[in-house]
Amino acid sequence: MTSFPKSFWTANVTELFERAAYYSMASFVVIYLGQLGLGDYLPSTLNGVLWTLVYFLPVLSGTIADQIGFKKSLIIAFVLLFSGYFMMSFPVFIQGKTLSPNIEKEITSGIDTVIPILIAILLIGIGGSFVKPCISGTVQKTSSGRATLAFAIFYMVINIGSLTGRGVAYLVRTRSSLTYIFVVASICAIVALLIVLFFYNDPEKELNLQTTNRPQKSIKEILLNMILVLKNVRFALFLLVTSGFFFLYAQVYNVLPLYLKKVLETNPPVDLYTMANPLVIVFFQLIITRLFGGLKPIVSIIVGIVIISLSMAINIIPLFLEGGVYRDFLSIMPLGSLFIVMTVALIAFGELFASARTYEYIGALAPKGQEGLFLGYANLPMAIGALLGGPVGAFIFNEIMCKNATKLDNGLLRLDNRSATLGWVILMLIGFASAISMYLYNRWITRHRAE
Repeated sequence: MTSFPKSFWTANVTELFERAAYYSMASFVVIYLGQLGLGDYLPSTLNGVLWTLVYFLPVLSGTIADQIGFKKSLIIAFVLLFSGYFMMSFPVFIQGKTLSPNIEKEITSGIDTVIPILIAILLIGIGGSFVKPCISGTVQKTSSGRATLAFAIFYMVINIGSLTGRGVAYLVRTRSSLTYIFVVASICAIVALLIVLFFYNDPEKELNLQTTNRPQKSIKEILLNMILVLKNVRFALFLLVTSGFFFLYAQVYNVLPLYLKKVLETNPPVDLYTMANPLVIVFFQLIITRLFGGLKPIVSIIVGIVIISLSMAINIIPLFLEGGVYRDFLSIMPLGSLFIVMTVALIAFGELFASARTYEYIGALAPKGQEGLFLGYANLPMAIGALLGGPVGAFIFNEIMCKNATKLDNGLLRLDNRSATLGWVILMLIGFASAISMYLYNRWITRHRAE
């Protein structure tokens, strides 16, 4: 492993701090915005827009990074990210706004609060969209013919960064206030910027590689390529079918935090609970790959979608047990929170089955000679799922799960069991519909190829 060049390791350390920055605040975005007075729907919608920007814009930012160089692109990215994390805290630290202990239904904040948040979302989304193509591109170029090992290290670093960010954010916010998660994110972004400035070099420069004189693409050409890809009916249908999986994945940062904050606990440690996701990936990635790597991509994807669908349904169980969701579990957490942690863990298992194999399936689906072009759009289902998952997830939670709920003295909502069950069943059925659609789509594609 020591034979990997310096830029490989500096890229991975940079990625660690970038992921630490993002995940130090990701689990609390909808809660923070809700407590800031943005109501029931705007926090989820804005969070969905943020994830959409991060996963859609690499189509453009990756091309720009190729043209101006990875180092310059990363410097721009971390300046934008630092600015974005700072702007998220602007209403509290600069304007003197206070966070409400509860999330109220109506919007109580004015435009002076909304504008800094909108700017923050744009800055974080644009900045974040530059990082992944630059870091993964560096890993690819410096892998020295050992791409499998290189990307295994890269994937492990991502999850270590995720764990680190959540853990540090928990320690800081429990000793200060929720807004300080953005201080953690800002500091991590600054550290990443300093690493890039003083230690990172473009891989071509470090390895004395000849840069290919490929023609630079204009924005017009990028948009034309996008039209070319989306005009492919088979691929457009695939994007829609698989977006159901990512719609449910998006609820880890939408419905689940809202359920924890508004139903289960007045001050839930969402950052600790969502650690179940990277922990499962770190400990079970190799095992799942070894045991089930031989499955056909389509089978693996469908298994992943079914798992994530069932992860929603298990939250029905504590509703009907003695003591309900508030029943104490080992003096650690309410029983309902335990099932949310289990949901997050199961979603990670679903991710292990579905996410990586999606790239393989797209590669086989793309027309010959256009595999690279089509793989560049592999993250579009995540963008679609996040964009819809924000507002639709908020609707399912607020209008279905919380229907006929009663407010307790501590501000929490005691849900009507039938309404709560219906909400979780709807989420499960969205996943099942995606799995069935994926199966039918694959049969149609197989028949189409045979003809």
